[in-house]
Amino acid sequence: MTLKKTPRHELDLPTPRRLVDGGLRVTPLGGVGEVGRNMTVFEHKGKLLIVDCGVLFPEENQPGIDVILPDFAAIRSRLKDVVAVVLTHGHEDHIGGVPYLLKERPTIPIVGSRLTLALVTAKLEEHKITPKTVQVKEGDEVQFGPFGTEYFAVNHSIPDGLAVALRTSAGTVLCTGDFKMDQFPLDRRITDLGGFARLADEGVDLFLTDSTNADVPGFTTSEEDLAPAIDQVFRTAPRRIVVSSFASHVHRIQQVIDAAERHGRKIAFVGRSMVRNMGIAAELGFLRIPKGMLVDMKAIEKMPDENTVLICTGSQGEPMAALSRMANREHIIEIGEGDTILLASSLIPGNENAIYRIINAFTRWGAQVVHKGNAKVHVSGHASAGELTYCYNIVKPSAVLPYHGEWRHLTANAALARKTGVADDQVFVIENGVSVDLVDGRSSISGRIPAPYVFVDGQTMGLATETAMNDRRVLAEEGTITILAIVDSTTNALLEPLEFFARGFVEEEGWEENANKAITEALAGAGPRSKTSADELEALMTRTIGRWLSRRHRRNPVVTTIVVDE
Repeated sequence: MTLKKTPRHELDLPTPRRLVDGGLRVTPLGGVGEVGRNMTVFEHKGKLLIVDCGVLFPEENQPGIDVILPDFAAIRSRLKDVVAVVLTHGHEDHIGGVPYLLKERPTIPIVGSRLTLALVTAKLEEHKITPKTVQVKEGDEVQFGPFGTEYFAVNHSIPDGLAVALRTSAGTVLCTGDFKMDQFPLDRRITDLGGFARLADEGVDLFLTDSTNADVPGFTTSEEDLAPAIDQVFRTAPRRIVVSSFASHVHRIQQVIDAAERHGRKIAFVGRSMVRNMGIAAELGFLRIPKGMLVDMKAIEKMPDENTVLICTGSQGEPMAALSRMANREHIIEIGEGDTILLASSLIPGNENAIYRIINAFTRWGAQVVHKGNAKVHVSGHASAGELTYCYNIVKPSAVLPYHGEWRHLTANAALARKTGVADDQVFVIENGVSVDLVDGRSSISGRIPAPYVFVDGQTMGLATETAMNDRRVLAEEGTITILAIVDSTTNALLEPLEFFARGFVEEEGWEENANKAITEALAGAGPRSKTSADELEALMTRTIGRWLSRRHRRNPVVTTIVVDE
């Protein structure tokens, strides 16, 4: 029988050749095929411009990891050619990687709106970096090397978001960043469709557009439609209210503050990032807090429960965040009967289990938990299919590169582009590291470079590998066994019975005796020391006990052997 060969995947590509003179190369290093780690590199006339530099948050199968970065290896040798990093808005998945990039070249100009720059500057202070910043607003046009940039207002779940158009001699590219087309935003700052239409009259050669909600029919609900549900929570809550949201979700926090004001409650911010970000937003005028309404934790502890609201971090179940510590009874605030927990955020894919654990814990302590699943207390910050279709018909792009989304989102967005008339061969559903070249007004895939995860683990960046992740997963699931063997240096015979030190490995009493027997038999076949080094003996014992444990106990713990010669 002849086996049918699997065809080569269309994204199994060679390294791109040198860019054609006058061409524009677009290479996402993150944010394609995933929700987070957004970073796209544009190359033109020997210079590089970067749009966004964010992080991805780890999943449960990546233990010990703080955040995940794009891989800067592809541009590390060319950092002197980077003319700017343009930030579309202030969410972590778009700005969180900036400190790590600036550690490699601190003088790269950071471009963004007033709020975005304030948030990233505060973050950089923690890393002892003073950035070179360029503040822009909607309508501004600024030249960076061979890149002309123009900025357009877009609304999202954080104020002061911007789309950016890049004008080059190769053509014009429009990057939406994260956006939606809310017609009744809380700050009355609507997405600039008129600006998009004006750009369309000039001609948009390549359109990079948010894909996160492309598989959701219709239009995303307006932010103002949440007010009744939030007000209902405040009207009926008998004791304390604890609200958890993203530390950058200024619009949602404003709605909570407005409800608290109507119902005579004082508020306190809990969590370092929440305190910092809301302080910045209030100082810049993006958040309105009535005088005397904000108090500190010490003051709020002395107030009647029915007059208080705590606004904290941890809406994604992060183990060290305030909300998780409250759920685990490890926080100064002890949640109990009659308290109300309001989770005013979305579920990020991969965090579901952690969030449901928190919901169950609070329910166990007698609290009522209000969340997106049982009340209208959150809406997405991303355009749904109806809005994206509307946008395609306005922009009329020649080519489309869907980004910011998982594969299902990218594919749905691509289908919308084709349905609105974009040619099939000009819609590019790609992966991180795949380059699209714009030459003479036409786009094509030119090759691929590696774009792996870069793990931040404590104070290290890039040292934790997928191999280390696998070891950690094994340790978590199977445990570890250390074997101490005292061996005759001439005969390889055991001078004393083996000692086993097991952590996380659970088995019936007496297993060590049978394991000892298996290793003794293996040593007997190893021959005299003249033929076997200590390292080889350690490898032999590790291999032997590993096979024995797998065969007899169906377990595969991490095994370490230490041989001591006598």
